[in-house]
Amino acid sequence: MRLRIDCAYDGADFSGWAAQPTLRTVQGTLEDALATALRIPQARITVAGRTDSGVHARGQVAHLDVEPDVVTASAGRSTDPPLDALARRVDGILPPDLRVRRISEAPDGFDARFSAIWRRYAYRIVDAQELADPLVRGHVLTWPRRLDLGAMNAASAPLVGLQDFAAFCKQREGATTVRTLLDLAWRRDAAGLVVGSVRADAFCHNMVRALVGSLIAVGEGRQPTTWPAEVMAGRRRDAGVRVVHAHGLTLEEVGYPDDAELAAQSERARAKREAIDA
Repeated sequence: MRLRIDCAYDGADFSGWAAQPTLRTVQGTLEDALATALRIPQARITVAGRTDSGVHARGQVAHLDVEPDVVTASAGRSTDPPLDALARRVDGILPPDLRVRRISEAPDGFDARFSAIWRRYAYRIVDAQELADPLVRGHVLTWPRRLDLGAMNAASAPLVGLQDFAAFCKQREGATTVRTLLDLAWRRDAAGLVVGSVRADAFCHNMVRALVGSLIAVGEGRQPTTWPAEVMAGRRRDAGVRVVHAHGLTLEEVGYPDDAELAAQSERARAKREAIDA
């Protein structure tokens, strides 16, 4: 059976998602806990989107394939449904900065990575001294100057759509930088924090943090509202684009189609990826 694992984590003390020898990663920590809870030699999970070092997640999704009798046996004497018992057992093993929100049986055709149709991130900024809160300093970027959200939204609008984001990505050999940016908008929350919400079919390395850096330059008046689009049109990294710190970034949610479309979406995404890698 395939298990869907919804989890959240504080990325401050993790060296990103992907398992790496000798480093503390989200994947490695979660796989070790699952293997212990299920009493199997190892667990190999697939994730919706790999987060970089220091990036947080509130709505990360992964999947694990395991035999049904292994799940049943792991519940032991618990009278709770086996997957509920498994989620509690895993949470009891995990450190406090990584939590499993739920474990459920995935519908047919579900793939945490390839079935996803979008990922949504939020970037949070405090841009006024009176709004500074040391209790959330690990999740919010402190900026010394007030930001003009109207200008930032005006600069964001031309970036939406199917575009080549090479100017905002750390390029990897053989990897495409073409993405569909579904929306990018800025607002202030009830506490007055600046919140940028960005949603796309997928993201390349450093893309969100570079986009935010360029839009901050507009928000504080150092660049005109047309500048980010001009940078993107150049299709190469611009020295003027600052990649902001990771700790202000959180993966909020991963979107999937209706169950009937999961398998088809997975096949389309996998074929696209194979074409890119070829």
